[in-house]
Amino acid sequence: MLEAVEKCMISWMEELENDEISALFKQLPQGKRLRAKLVLKIAGVSAESVKLAAIIELIHAASLLHDDVIDEASTRRGVTSVNASDGSKVAVMMGDILYSKAYTELVDFDTKIAKAVAKAVTILSIGEYIDVKMGEHFNSDEDAYLDMIYKKTGSLIEATAYCAAVLAGKQAEDYALYGRNLGLSFQIIDDILDITSDEKTLGKPALNDYKEGKTTLPYMYLFTALDTQGQKRLKDAHGKTLSIDESGWIKVEMKRYRCVEQSYHLAQKLSDEAIAAVSKHNETDLVAIIDDMMKREF
Repeated sequence: MLEAVEKCMISWMEELENDEISALFKQLPQGKRLRAKLVLKIAGVSAESVKLAAIIELIHAASLLHDDVIDEASTRRGVTSVNASDGSKVAVMMGDILYSKAYTELVDFDTKIAKAVAKAVTILSIGEYIDVKMGEHFNSDEDAYLDMIYKKTGSLIEATAYCAAVLAGKQAEDYALYGRNLGLSFQIIDDILDITSDEKTLGKPALNDYKEGKTTLPYMYLFTALDTQGQKRLKDAHGKTLSIDESGWIKVEMKRYRCVEQSYHLAQKLSDEAIAAVSKHNETDLVAIIDDMMKREF
């Protein structure tokens, strides 16, 4: 199924008649193609569903290119990032090309679908902006963080599931809830893995989120549990390269106060709501996607 989506995206790049752009696109890491899988599992395989999946994957790839520039990331999924290999200007322009091509193809769809995707991209961009601003200071507001990850991650997955359901004539609101909660849970699990996994598994240094200024849920829960001295120590480490002692202290204290377990509990709650939304439609494949995501080792 996914092969058809890959071929569609490659053919669109070839339509641009620029060999460098086509070659650069082929070098981008594919990842799990979660959004494409959702479209094809909800709407089935057809010319329209393959095209919708390809559009959304182009948008996702564009957002990652811009995200890597913002974060000054040297790798993406263990592979050298475009901004590291070809420079930030190329990464930004490549992201713009992918966005533009996606919108060019999107206009052929029903207005309901086109508007939902376009709105999600706007929300995603706002989420990126909030993420950057939030990273300037230690953030202890859980609601603000959840709102940010919904905008940055959940909104596009929500729109993906919603649009696929519209395409298939299914109960779109139930699938939108599934997508929203899948996106939130996915990001929370990623937050956890940044703390619990090693560099080889992550494709980037462990505890890298905190170095970049991202105060994810486990850090918020830790901050609440610590005494005044501990809170100061945690805040002082925010946005800095952690020493072995600092990273070791954070991991020990998180284990002591079960911060990872608290974060996982919230992800599980959101996942259960997602499962309930689509189980009544006998969507066993969608339930399996949630289960697999929640069982990632950490």
